[in-house]
Amino acid sequence: MGPSRRNRPPTALPTAAELDILAVLWTLGMATVREVHDDLGNDNRYTTTLKTMQLMTEKGLLVRGERFGSHVYEASIPREQMQRQIVGDLLKRAFGGSARSLVMGALTAQPTSRGELDEIRRMLDAFAKEKGRSS
Repeated sequence: MGPSRRNRPPTALPTAAELDILAVLWTLGMATVREVHDDLGNDNRYTTTLKTMQLMTEKGLLVRGERFGSHVYEASIPREQMQRQIVGDLLKRAFGGSARSLVMGALTAQPTSRGELDEIRRMLDAFAKEKGRSS
């Protein structure tokens, strides 16, 4: 894998189908198109998965290499980095830059357990404490 492509932000955010493929690759690591296609388990044809992964490579979302004579693919950036990019874009475009609105939207979109809310409170407290030290 060429180090010049790793951890460099891709040129565009992934579509829903591309995000599904990235999720498989973040779990499997390096994988062939067949392995990704089988793991997706959807009704798409193999050729659709292949073409999507080729386009993702052109967009900088995937890196292609070789393993035992087969082409293998892996995500060009870690899951957490992509999540930050997606959330940042969503924050700007859908929530007018308001982190409060984004968090409230996330919390009201589906039921949140007491345990999750407690963990979120602990994370916010730790974040505030850390932010206080760096200011």
